[in-house]
Amino acid sequence: MSRPDHPRRRLLVAAAGCALAAPLAAWAQAYPNHPLRLVVPFPPGGPTDIVARPLARQLGDALGQSVVVDNRGGAGGSLAADYVAKAPADGYTLLVATVGTHAINPSLYRRLPYDPVQDFTPVGLLANAPVAIVVPAASPVHTLAELVAQAKATPEKFAYGSAGNGTPGHLSGALFESVAGLKLTHVPYKGSAPALTDLLGGQIPLMFDPVQSVLPHIAAGKLRALAVTSRQRIAVLPGVPTVAESGYPGFETTAWWAVYAPARLPADVAARLAQEVERIARSAEFAQALGNLGVHPAPDGPAALAAYQKAEIGKWARAVHGAGVTLD
Repeated sequence: MSRPDHPRRRLLVAAAGCALAAPLAAWAQAYPNHPLRLVVPFPPGGPTDIVARPLARQLGDALGQSVVVDNRGGAGGSLAADYVAKAPADGYTLLVATVGTHAINPSLYRRLPYDPVQDFTPVGLLANAPVAIVVPAASPVHTLAELVAQAKATPEKFAYGSAGNGTPGHLSGALFESVAGLKLTHVPYKGSAPALTDLLGGQIPLMFDPVQSVLPHIAAGKLRALAVTSRQRIAVLPGVPTVAESGYPGFETTAWWAVYAPARLPADVAARLAQEVERIARSAEFAQALGNLGVHPAPDGPAALAAYQKAEIGKWARAVHGAGVTLD
């Protein structure tokens, strides 16, 4: 025979339930209760670092905890991305991902240690920057049409430099070759700086490179921008046309930066981070911190970022396969 459900017993059971639930509720409300790590997949001082530093500062203010920037360069950003992919999914380790780590590398590297979609939780898009097509100021080429005409007149002899194999500059060049029906000779360098040195010195006639790298030389009158690869003209170079408006509709390639966390991030933590990251990316303070270098805020939430990443993976796969380049 079952015992009667005594009122005092019901009270004790309810009290025990509350006692168990209280620590769980406190844990959920306490996030974050210690510093966060924001992993940057390139060394300090580069474009990704320029985006990450103000984000870390503002995110720390919003969450009431310090956000430590952890620069982990190597393998085109893959080392850092793999580190975050394998980190605990607790909201304390985040990645400032790039177009390389989350759109280009899956096609570029034969063996990638992480899956850029399955191993991550998208948090939010932060910023983007187009690639600029530039020539020395003394070049007889003044427009993209003139470039195409000269390149077609001297097939396979018109060289362009980039910051290296598989970089946005290299693959933007490869994609442009495809749509313009050209055959250019790609000259990869170990970074933008040595490539720009040779471009300024006349050793190479042309370069595809993110606008923030070439902008100071354009402003100094040492380089001429023929076009930018963004969908619309950019504020820092308002007189420079886009590739799309120069006769190649739909052409667009941009470097971009976004925040990702490890896969299976708890929904409440993911929502909190997404809200704060989007608010920061929309803020005037963040835009001001990016400076006047052609890197623009591009705030968007997790769902939009996931859809954008999917489209970008497909686009850059076509560019990588067209360029015929793969890395180990």
